[in-house]
Amino acid sequence: MPSGLIALLDDVAGIAKMAAASIDDVGAAAGKASTKAAGVVVDDAAVTPRYVTGLSPSRELPIIGKIALGSFRNKLIFILPAALLLSAFAPWAITPLLMCGGAYLCFEGAEKLMEAFGHGGHSDAAPVVGDPATLEKTTVAGAVRTDLILSAEIMAIALADVSAQPILTQAAVLAVVGIAMTVAVYGAVGLIVKMDDIGLHLAERPNGGVRALGRGLVKGMPVVMDALSAIGTAAMLWVGGGILVHGTHKLGLHWPAEPLEHLAHAVGAATGPLHGIVSWFVTALGAAIIGVSVGGLIALLVHQLGRLRAKPAH
Repeated sequence: MPSGLIALLDDVAGIAKMAAASIDDVGAAAGKASTKAAGVVVDDAAVTPRYVTGLSPSRELPIIGKIALGSFRNKLIFILPAALLLSAFAPWAITPLLMCGGAYLCFEGAEKLMEAFGHGGHSDAAPVVGDPATLEKTTVAGAVRTDLILSAEIMAIALADVSAQPILTQAAVLAVVGIAMTVAVYGAVGLIVKMDDIGLHLAERPNGGVRALGRGLVKGMPVVMDALSAIGTAAMLWVGGGILVHGTHKLGLHWPAEPLEHLAHAVGAATGPLHGIVSWFVTALGAAIIGVSVGGLIALLVHQLGRLRAKPAH
């Protein structure tokens, strides 16, 4: 009996070690996949604050909460099962679909660049006037639709990184990435949109240093928002171009991945101790240039098709 108990305890200990190792593997894979999806996350955080611009400050956090709930639903109920089915029955489609998403990111980044330089781009929608509840519902619905695209890209990047793992590991990693990214994005967005209110509160405090900090936050938030938008655009072009470079190489094409890799290595080798940083920067810059080129071409085609459709029929 004692020997049987010891054997049982050994089995339990072995199962516990296997479970701990599995959790470690999931955590490591989720962390790696999350890092690769960071560019999309930055863009998500840059896009979302605009949805509460001009609305009642008392409704900002509730609206962000509703958008975050919609994002959870997008990732965990819609995208995660679809991603697992794709991985199980059509794994060959992961890379092409990921490249389609990368091309979309390039297009969005190029559109923002064109808009910044006064050459068109997305036109701002006319403000919706009417019942506040209807306006809020419309705002949340539009934000959740946009989130669906960005969430699909985040989950696709994560799936591509763990596609060789068992299906349960894939499911666990995608769930961890989906939850962690949503919490990170919308937690940051909530802090960003309320930062001016925090600054106003601090500006009313009796301590002179605290008041100065509050005024600095109020004055600095427009700069932060502009910087975040610029970083989001750069991230879209870098990540989108990088996805296209990696995808073409995975599909068997040597260009542009191998020439870019050789260039990054050569430039990095010439900088001595800065080799790693410089190589990464050259690779990211090359991916961004490819992103601008591909995205710009798609944007021109889309705009040309739009002009053709807009012409009256004779």
